[in-house]
Amino acid sequence: MKHLNITVKGKVQGVSFRKSTKATADQLGVKGFILNEPNGDVFIEAEGDDFAMEMFMDWCNEGPEYGEVTSVETHEGELKNYRNFEVVKRRP
Repeated sequence: MKHLNITVKGKVQGVSFRKSTKATADQLGVKGFILNEPNGDVFIEAEGDDFAMEMFMDWCNEGPEYGEVTSVETHEGELKNYRNFEVVKRRP
């Protein structure tokens, strides 16, 4: 299992990025949360096995149809054993 803190930059707010990312996470069995940052970025904490996380990162670099990802920053962190993937308003 791996835990990643992910910051996605670009046109990622107002394009269903959070909703479609949750759907992707649910399909892959990735747990964690996603939220909009005040500066226009999207922040994600995600946990899953290597295969799921690789596929999830591919999604984060692509984004939804109307989004435009310009960069993705990742940092490994400690596992927090999330139970599901949620769209939240602020960091838990």
